Amino acid sequence: MTDSLTRRRMLQLTGGAAVVGLAGCTGTQNNDGGATNGTPTESGHDDGGTESGHSDDEDGHDEAVGAPSDTAEVRMITEDGGYHFEPHVVRVNVGGTVTWNNESGSHSTTAYHPDNDQPQLVPDGAATWDSGIVSEQGATFEHTFETEGVYHYYCTPHESLGMIGSVIVGEPDPHEQVALEEPPADKPERVREKLDELNGMIRTALGDDHEEDSQ
Repeated sequence: MTDSLTRRRMLQLTGGAAVVGLAGCTGTQNNDGGATNGTPTESGHDDGGTESGHSDDEDGHDEAVGAPSDTAEVRMITEDGGYHFEPHVVRVNVGGTVTWNNESGSHSTTAYHPDNDQPQLVPDGAATWDSGIVSEQGATFEHTFETEGVYHYYCTPHESLGMIGSVIVGEPDPHEQVALEEPPADKPERVREKLDELNGMIRTALGDDHEEDSQ
């Protein structure tokens, strides 16, 4: 796997992953390491003035995840008191690359992986990644995914505020994904709720949206 952190303008990638609306990425910022906020740029994010910072209703996540592509881009955004990855869920082929672009604020993209002192919410044998805190507007970080499966990741300073995202790689069996199991019990309730929301979106994308009914 390869990671790279570069300082350049936003890459115009042609990924087929669609935006997934996910509510609730707000709160008072507590930046680690004295990171400073960047100037917000146009994000294309339509805030509806809700407390969550998203235009979606709390349960109104009706946008689908696209088919796998070779590349995908995720924006890291501080906007109107909210902190979020956009889109929240992307999908790439095995060997595909995801690029995170810091549009505003100070953020990280960090895998839920034991090497990051976190519970494992990535496939068995998958390598970790951690961009570190990125504060410069327009800075990007890339990670190439060689292992099929579902990956959850978070922003280090804003995890507790719900800034969590997911990557689907290839065509994984949802019943064999560590990330789709019950969220870790030692995580705050808000983090667990966010992981549950993401898992619901992912199961739908993988054709397993009736799993709860079968249990």
